[in-house]
Amino acid sequence: MAFDGITISALTYELQNKLCGARISKVAQPEADELLLSCKGTDGQLRLSMSANASLPYVYLTDANKPGPLTAPTFCMVLRKQISGGRITDICQPGMERIIRFEIEHLDEMGDPCRRYLIAELMGKHSNIILCDENDTIIDSIKHISAAVSSLRQVLPGHKYFIAQTQGYKHNPLEVSDASEAAEVLSGYPATVSKAIYSSYTGISPVTASEIAYRAGVDGNSPIASLSRDELYHLANHFLWMMQDIRDRKYSPVIIRDGREPVEFAVTELTQYSDLECEHFESISYVLEAFYAEKAAFTRIRQKSADLRHILSTAIERSHKKYQLQLKQLADTDKRDKYRIYGELINTYGYELAPGAGMLEAPNYYDDNNLIKIPLDSTKTASENAQKYFDRYNKLKRTYEALSEQIIQTKNEIDHLDSIQNALDIAQNADDLMQIREEMAEYGYIKKRGAGKRQSSKSKPLCYLSSDGYEIYVGKNNYQNDMLTFKMASGGDWWFHAKGIPGSHVIVKSRGRELPDRVFEEAASLAGYYSKGRESDKLEIDYLQRKNIKKPNGSAPGFVVYYTNYSITVRPGTAGLTQLL
Repeated sequence: MAFDGITISALTYELQNKLCGARISKVAQPEADELLLSCKGTDGQLRLSMSANASLPYVYLTDANKPGPLTAPTFCMVLRKQISGGRITDICQPGMERIIRFEIEHLDEMGDPCRRYLIAELMGKHSNIILCDENDTIIDSIKHISAAVSSLRQVLPGHKYFIAQTQGYKHNPLEVSDASEAAEVLSGYPATVSKAIYSSYTGISPVTASEIAYRAGVDGNSPIASLSRDELYHLANHFLWMMQDIRDRKYSPVIIRDGREPVEFAVTELTQYSDLECEHFESISYVLEAFYAEKAAFTRIRQKSADLRHILSTAIERSHKKYQLQLKQLADTDKRDKYRIYGELINTYGYELAPGAGMLEAPNYYDDNNLIKIPLDSTKTASENAQKYFDRYNKLKRTYEALSEQIIQTKNEIDHLDSIQNALDIAQNADDLMQIREEMAEYGYIKKRGAGKRQSSKSKPLCYLSSDGYEIYVGKNNYQNDMLTFKMASGGDWWFHAKGIPGSHVIVKSRGRELPDRVFEEAASLAGYYSKGRESDKLEIDYLQRKNIKKPNGSAPGFVVYYTNYSITVRPGTAGLTQLL
């Protein structure tokens, strides 16, 4: 994630425009490492959320309120005394450090004006929120760092505040204006191109460094020493051009997504992710709030579904092994007709055999009377040898009939498991997981929870609005697929599904109207996106009217059959579609 000095500069600029002059009306500490400040300014009430969480530090404006504990923590009480009612007079970023410094004008106990500084340090595991007086003496902090924890800097009441230099001297990228100077700095760092950029300059993340290299047409993983003089100067110029955009406040907040999963965010265009979906925002606060919320939700669903994924992968692996063994056993029954022919030929020509003969050579009337040699048991009569071959034939015939049915069942089970796995991949919340868990319990993959009445799930199919105003429904699991296709859809509605692979049933409500071509393309794209083939560049989608869809008796949920359909090839995606709640 690119929460670097460049992101901080964009955030600081936004906060300056929104919060400078605002008064702090309320201070809350919802979590041990999180603050929520309510501020009243010319734009009304604004909420500033900041966190010193080691794995998820942030600062952004938000509309969401978060209640604090009944008993306020000590740091929260100190802030209420020191800055509540104070006016934010300035917000700045020291250099290109990952630090935001809020200057607050406040009245002390005597009613005299004084200044306080609330400093948010967004530095991963070193993140902290610190309150200082006008002499930069620490009043208190959300995390106390003693000498036992850090020999570099203590963050304790009464200590002097300063910014620690942990990795030696770095250049401020906004102070560089000459390509030759930038090239000299970069060439002096013996590392890869990307590492040379983010190790030489303050506030640049590996993602931003890779973006600069990509724009310059240079491999970010190649050694900086391998670049020619022209390539090095070309790289330096792209570095300067990006820094000029930052100086000119030309920010372009974006979130990069791989399917539904948020991958990166930035305040500049990330052209290196041209093959992924890019969403633009007007506010960096919106980007941060959306990214962290989506990332947390995605991670939470992955964690909650980990047990189901393990059970599914084990069941799928076992079913595939069983399927391959059954196919091998079925192939072994191919010689059953040979044994039947042997028995019939022995019955036909066995009267010519001498006692104790070990071979019968006879014309095969099933093969243009070509001679065939049939091995015999010399201790048995002709009729006994014939019966032996008929017994083998009947045994293999019974095996073939049983295996033919078992193979169909095993293949259906694999398809069913694959469809459940796809449902897990597109699950968005705990209610979705509940329906998947119910299906797995119903089919014996996991134990049922209790003997009481099945708990109803609140999970519903997705609904999109097409560019032409048609409602397009997408089932997120097999239960929803069945409900959409056989209960919600009418005969004239259109049904879409990825060809030959597990995926969602997609229904377009036609309401008796003829659909525009664009609706077919958008619905087909959704069918591809919510299938196993969502990563494909192109995917074939079957579509037909709902009245031509049938469900076999006794089949698993989500399974249907159809015999006549149309096909369309599309790129899976949701572009141009609005998801409705």
